Amino acid sequence: MPEDIDLPAPVMPVPLAQLSGKALFEIQFFTRMLFSALVDADFIETERFYTPDAPRGTHTDLDALRSALASRLAGFGPPVTAVNQLRAEVLDAAGKAAEQPTGLFTLTVPTGGGKTLASLRFALDHAQRQGLRRVIYVAPFTAIIEQTSEVFRDALGDRDAVLEHHTGFDAEGTFEEEAQAERLKLAAQNWDRPVVVTTAVQFFESIFANRTQKCRKLHNIAGSVIVLDEAQTLPVNFLLPCLAALKELTRGYGCSVVLCTATQPAIRDDDGLRADEAIPAAQTREIAPDPAELYRRLKRVETHFIGSLSNADLVARVCGQKALVIVNNKRQARAIYDLLGKGNALHLSTNMTAAHRRAVLAQLHGGFDRPVVSTALVEAGVDLDFPEVWRAVAGLDSIVQAAGRCNRNGSLGRLGQVHVFEPEDGFSPPPELRQNAEIARDILRVHADDPLSPDAVRAYFRRLYWDRDADLDSCEIMRRINEAGNRLDFPFADIAKDFKLIEEVTRPLIVGTGDYGLDDAARKLLEYGEYAGAIARAVQRYTISVSPRVRDELVRVGAAHVVRPEHFDDQFVVLDNSRLYDDAAGFSAENPEDLGMLIA
Repeated sequence: MPEDIDLPAPVMPVPLAQLSGKALFEIQFFTRMLFSALVDADFIETERFYTPDAPRGTHTDLDALRSALASRLAGFGPPVTAVNQLRAEVLDAAGKAAEQPTGLFTLTVPTGGGKTLASLRFALDHAQRQGLRRVIYVAPFTAIIEQTSEVFRDALGDRDAVLEHHTGFDAEGTFEEEAQAERLKLAAQNWDRPVVVTTAVQFFESIFANRTQKCRKLHNIAGSVIVLDEAQTLPVNFLLPCLAALKELTRGYGCSVVLCTATQPAIRDDDGLRADEAIPAAQTREIAPDPAELYRRLKRVETHFIGSLSNADLVARVCGQKALVIVNNKRQARAIYDLLGKGNALHLSTNMTAAHRRAVLAQLHGGFDRPVVSTALVEAGVDLDFPEVWRAVAGLDSIVQAAGRCNRNGSLGRLGQVHVFEPEDGFSPPPELRQNAEIARDILRVHADDPLSPDAVRAYFRRLYWDRDADLDSCEIMRRINEAGNRLDFPFADIAKDFKLIEEVTRPLIVGTGDYGLDDAARKLLEYGEYAGAIARAVQRYTISVSPRVRDELVRVGAAHVVRPEHFDDQFVVLDNSRLYDDAAGFSAENPEDLGMLIA
């Protein structure tokens, strides 16, 4: 070893024979971190040898970003509305809370209360005062990430400092200069940026991964402020290992974790969560000033549970009105949109490519004043404001998010109206959400006077976790770690294989025609590109997800084709039949004239 490296003497906290579950989790976690540091160093040294001029790194540090954000916030001027006054108070509280030592924090602010910028202010101030290295912002949905990344780049005045890391990120579309785009691609490999915005899937699956590509970023999580946006969406079936990982990052790796949401999930020990992995309430600090009072002051809607409502009756109530309708599945969204008629409404669902959805949102922000019919994709990270929202019954956390799109800025002069309804037969919530909806129905009745209050939300999450007590670690990740015992024989590969937050029940379908299909650059890369990963990133904006059965049938009847199967097997399938992709509502396979027996 080089003479200037002084290695500490290895010290075990307890003899191997006496290792308990907590110590075993710490050891397997440290093993991954050590592996991460090793493989990342190996990759970078190899890269330096073969491509010494690779554009890696950035000149921006957190102090410069903190100063830029402070200047930007100072330019907002004095708040002129009650909502903006409240947002200013939340920002001020975030700055004060940043002085506290590292550890566990909550930021509980009603939807529309300015959580995004407040969390960024806390994170940058806290990192500067505690000597932390970066900010990692973790969100559940790609739509949130795309919008949040733009907000951060704008607020910080430095596009190169913010790494947006998810499967659909397009570096070339973000930066005109090739060197900047290439720098960002390299940074995505090991999160070498002062601000990282990523998905919960990317974050947690990497923590429990075993392959070099996913693990090499882990050591750069140490010494970070980790903001978990929409913390109520923590995956219930993997809740215990996720909580254990967050606690270990604060205990052993100098991190601060912020649970940021309007509806804090019941994951603390004082919430009644009966598990060693529960977040300790005594060690958790709230950033926001008096969340209960914030809810009262920011109350902008009243919510009604109106019972069953057919699609036809719903259309009659919203036709010609500026209203947002949110339903639980794509079939119902399309059915309601078709009843309203093309030109009389806007449609949003994941049957539309990302490029298509962005175009619709731009039209909506331009002043569209008729109904918008959507799936739940608009419930977080999408800045919409409607006088009334109609929400098919779902989990209470989803209903709270839907209500956040109603009278968002408090400009109505009255309370906005949120109507929760039972959809007609054939459009019930998907199986994985039925229990959430059943519990929400009970809460809506018991707390009918104010079903979105903090007390109602707390009661909902307690029921959700208590009723699913056996499912909080459905793949038994924690048990398998504990069974390693004093042999330290951790089943890393098996855990990585089973720790999948999203089951692969759909397959990608690339839209090849129309205004929202492949552009020339993506088509060229698809036809001639050498690397599957680069191709997948390039075509992501033009991709939707369909069932394997639908995709196979599209290929069988000649409506789609497999691209270069000799190189990539069936990874890339392109939709060729333009009649199956509507320029207003996206893809639909339910056209027997075009698709033969597909819907049989």
